Amino acid sequence: MSLTFYYAPMSSAVTTHWVLEELGVPYTKVKLELAAGETRAPAHLARNPNGKVPVIEHDGVPIFESAAITIYLGEAFGAERGLFPAAGPRRGQAMQWIVWANVTLGEAFSRVQHNSSPLIPAERHNPHALAAARADTERLLGVLDGALAGGYLLGDAFTLADAHVASWIAFLRMRGVALAAYPRIEAWLARCTARPGFAASMAG
Repeated sequence: MSLTFYYAPMSSAVTTHWVLEELGVPYTKVKLELAAGETRAPAHLARNPNGKVPVIEHDGVPIFESAAITIYLGEAFGAERGLFPAAGPRRGQAMQWIVWANVTLGEAFSRVQHNSSPLIPAERHNPHALAAARADTERLLGVLDGALAGGYLLGDAFTLADAHVASWIAFLRMRGVALAAYPRIEAWLARCTARPGFAASMAG
């Protein structure tokens, strides 16, 4: 079995890095320099035509998109390690939260960034769109806070769904989103990010 992980530090590849560390499966890391355009090189475009990271290659087959990678790795390695549900409705619940982070929460917060980031020209910022995006993000954080009544997303035990979603929440916090109004999220995030796998993913 060969497993190669293509990544750039402090990118969305951190999520995949964390998942791999939690699983404890052997893998090879290949660091790509974003500033040098290495994700746009022909060799990488053959792996991911979008020219982005993360990408994994498992036995020579490339897989991109962090949500897809988390689900795939969970199915391939996580169930036997107690980090992903067996096939059935509980696995569906794990998948729903992984996709929710990328699609639902990710879409709302991308609108926050588009309308507030200094990297985007100020004339493209829309204060009304920003207010709506922030309200949507706060509403979604409330949804997540409510889902954590059992301690973790699927109950009382950590799974790869927690790693995936917590990686997103850690990113939002880094970008200035306050979590004080969501005590369950704060406590859950502290537990998740205290794990060695998270520290390893942040080390690059």
